[in-house]
Amino acid sequence: MSYAFSVRDDESLLELLRNRLKLSGVKKACDGIGECGSCTVLTAGKAIYSCIFPALRADGTEIVTIEGLAIDNKLHPLQEAFLKTGAIQCGFCTPGFIVAAVGFLKTNANPTRAQLAHGVSGNICRCMDYDKILNALMRGAEYARKA
Repeated sequence: MSYAFSVRDDESLLELLRNRLKLSGVKKACDGIGECGSCTVLTAGKAIYSCIFPALRADGTEIVTIEGLAIDNKLHPLQEAFLKTGAIQCGFCTPGFIVAAVGFLKTNANPTRAQLAHGVSGNICRCMDYDKILNALMRGAEYARKA
């Protein structure tokens, strides 16, 4: 889908996605300073923090949020892995971790656990065991390779 908006000079991509498009999977947790990763989206296939990305810079680019990863009502392999492994606690950080991992896997489809951990190191979970998250991401990477 393509959208056209007039945006303020100081409007972040996060504000545009949440407030105007009502995409609630993009979270704001760090007061918009780019340190938690809960607002991670893909732009041109690369993971970015939408809270510090000016909406003006998104002009003409493809933006993918957690909502856009499922295709034809079929979950993305990483989404499926999070469900199957029980890697969701409160779920606030989950979209950011998944989107960051999707971006990382575009550059390294068969990472080691350490490489994947480094690839999502900009994402913070405040209530869960990172081991479960990494297990889910590794399983999701395996699912994606098979898909």
